Amino acid sequence: MSYAIVGFGKIGQALAQAFARKNLDVTVASRRPPEELAPQTRAIGPTVVAKSLEKALEADTIILAVPFGEHREIAKALPSWDGKTIIDTMNSFPIPPEELDGLPSSAFAAKSFPGASLVKGFNHLPAAALATDPVVDGGHRVVFLSSDDEDAIAPVADLAKQLGFAPVKLGKLNEGGWLVHARGRTWGPLIFQDLFKKQQ
Repeated sequence: MSYAIVGFGKIGQALAQAFARKNLDVTVASRRPPEELAPQTRAIGPTVVAKSLEKALEADTIILAVPFGEHREIAKALPSWDGKTIIDTMNSFPIPPEELDGLPSSAFAAKSFPGASLVKGFNHLPAAALATDPVVDGGHRVVFLSSDDEDAIAPVADLAKQLGFAPVKLGKLNEGGWLVHARGRTWGPLIFQDLFKKQQ
């Protein structure tokens, strides 16, 4: 399984640090050329490599860490998204809900990536929390996952565990997914809930 982080702002960098902490390979890409990102990626760790967007999108699993309004541009970069898994870390706040056709932001974003399996995850925590070691006093920091594709959640949950987090499945996007969606000017009740779980 290969991984790429698209977007190298605070969230993208925090997730890159999580990969580096576990010596897991990940490609990163942003609007900036890879040579501009290289000093930052080298500082994070040797398993984090900057590449062009086109090269990054060759990964099996793509972590979308761009501002919500940019997801459509990313979607145009591939002629087909069949077989790809997208982990959506974006929040649509403060875009008005009426611009999302009444859908959770992830369900709205998924329409731009036909053929892909989209999993909402890693979006409810601020970058500073994501960047720190998720294992504290034997407890693992919780990340919430939701998707309309039940089969897609399992490998993302496995990745979360590899990174040291405790995945908690919330079901479909229009069910538990609402709990972690920031939309309009309202926050879901689980946004910013920094919870820890003892691993079984």
